[in-house]
Amino acid sequence: MCKGKKVFCASCCSLKCKLLYMDRKEARVCVICHSVLMNVAQPREQRRVWFADGILPNGEVADAAKLTTNGTSSTGTLAVSHDPVKPVTTSPLPDETDISLFSGSITQVGSPVGSAMNLIPEDGLPPILISTGVKGDYAVEEKPSQISVMQQLEDGGPDPLVFVLNANLLSMVKIVNYVNRKCWCFTTKGMHAVGQSEIVILLQCLPDEKCLPKDIFNHFVQLYRDALAGNVVGNLGHSFFSQSFLGSKEHGGFLYVTCTYQSLQDLVLPTPPYLFGILIQKWETPWAKVFPIRLMLRLGAEYRLYPCPLFSVRFRKPLFGETGHTIMNLLADFRNYQYTLPVVQGLVVDMEVRKTSIKIPSNRYNEMMKAMNKSNEHVLAGGACFNEKADSHLVCVQNDDGNYQTQAISIHNQPRKVTGASFFVFSGALKSSSGYLAKSSIVEDGVMVQITAENMDALRQALREMKDFTITCGKADAEDPQEHIHIQWVDDDKNVNKGVISPIDGKSMESITSVKIFHGSEYKANGKVIRWTEVFFLENDDQHSCLSDPADHSRLTEHIAKAFCLALCPHLKLLKEDGMTKLGLRVTLDSDQVGYQAGSNGQPLPSQYMNDLDSALVPVIHGGACQLSEGPIVMELIFYILENIA
Repeated sequence: MCKGKKVFCASCCSLKCKLLYMDRKEARVCVICHSVLMNVAQPREQRRVWFADGILPNGEVADAAKLTTNGTSSTGTLAVSHDPVKPVTTSPLPDETDISLFSGSITQVGSPVGSAMNLIPEDGLPPILISTGVKGDYAVEEKPSQISVMQQLEDGGPDPLVFVLNANLLSMVKIVNYVNRKCWCFTTKGMHAVGQSEIVILLQCLPDEKCLPKDIFNHFVQLYRDALAGNVVGNLGHSFFSQSFLGSKEHGGFLYVTCTYQSLQDLVLPTPPYLFGILIQKWETPWAKVFPIRLMLRLGAEYRLYPCPLFSVRFRKPLFGETGHTIMNLLADFRNYQYTLPVVQGLVVDMEVRKTSIKIPSNRYNEMMKAMNKSNEHVLAGGACFNEKADSHLVCVQNDDGNYQTQAISIHNQPRKVTGASFFVFSGALKSSSGYLAKSSIVEDGVMVQITAENMDALRQALREMKDFTITCGKADAEDPQEHIHIQWVDDDKNVNKGVISPIDGKSMESITSVKIFHGSEYKANGKVIRWTEVFFLENDDQHSCLSDPADHSRLTEHIAKAFCLALCPHLKLLKEDGMTKLGLRVTLDSDQVGYQAGSNGQPLPSQYMNDLDSALVPVIHGGACQLSEGPIVMELIFYILENIA
């Protein structure tokens, strides 16, 4: 018997090889397996990789002499040099490897991995980081063998394989057992630097799958390109395919969701923020565009997971067909996608016994006014967000005959007290002569409330004045307890930046408002690029009240970012070699205090950079302080140093 798992007679199985799954013990293999294994084991051109900050994956400090090549300290996050002599080993990354040490970039020491945007060959896999057998020492292997990669993944070591998609973008891959399903787990590292949340894709394995589904890699590179152009995906966002994907033209794209109640056990997770991509079918793409919460919850109902699964299943039956007769035809444009139901961030609909509450965060007043002013005078409608405080949610299911019906899904083993809905519609067409004060009903996965024209005017006026409003439903002469619809202004929505921390000192940025910066300050020097990607507002709820003109605020922030980038341009190579690829700049503007802090990896920037920063920043910051009408302003700007790639 061939220990490569095939059965042959003794004469056809007389050759021997060292096998990985048998701890490299020699065993008999057939002629075909022997040939394949010998090809894999052939010495191949490789690139040696060291961790630049001098910290090895096991936390030990490396020998400085070993971290030097060609007389230059190779202290970039990954330093690369040719070493064609030593054969490449194919053992997985060691147990103690800390994936956070991979910064998603390769320094140009010796021969760089390449400056192309896409390093994925048409006929193979992208370069892979592998162990050389020396503790803390890694190599980049070009064109790794599918057989070798599959064997490592099937053996299921504790660490993922790390693929280099371009000099600034990595993907970790591991086969995991997730909710009793064998799944590929693909995770990006490097998206944050272009303003995009990192992406995790859990793809259910096919029976006897022999090849890594590398279409996922190509899609990651496409998302990276899109983010560079300013087009990013967020929660309930989507990306679509223009050609066959993962073996089918029926696969339409991905729907992206944030994790809420789902299990994350045994998954390879990136630094927050991150999104999970769920594979959707072509027939489902209109719903991903027009009303994605309906599709998300319908997936949850299909797989009995609340609120939705995080894994993807290939070649499945679509959950929606022809759009047909749905209330959404009246509220959104399925033909040209010119308009859809407005969604106010943080707005939720709570349904309880005889009571429905539409809760609007106070800090979303402007969004609510914008939605109301765009609406028809007789109809006020809006989409709701997923309600994390509810224990169940309405779901809209399309039957085989094309009709829509209402179901509900709930958290496993939890009593249903509060049910969430996905939208609300107020119609002002109820006649006073009908004998009803108002009528309320569940339609598909939302709530429809019919009110009189007078009530509609009163509701709109209450919203403008930011006052709560209650509608009593039922017959005008009824003695029984009535159902009530409450429109309530509630506490500010601060469900942002979960798990995000400052690179300056590790301060939590959770619930702190931030703005992504696209096409902002970007400066190049010595083959490196420094990009300004985000600004956090640490103090003052209404930031724009502090400066005499909102435009002044934007202008000041841009001037500070530009000064910071220009001051550090001469030092980009050194900063990157020292592992300082994500930088923070916290600026305080107050009548009696003006200053800044700069740092990376939770530590202040070394003193050698401070003279240049002082010279560039102090005049700009003091100039900004003079424009203050009242204070203080505290803001934190985030920058990334990247390789300059094509």
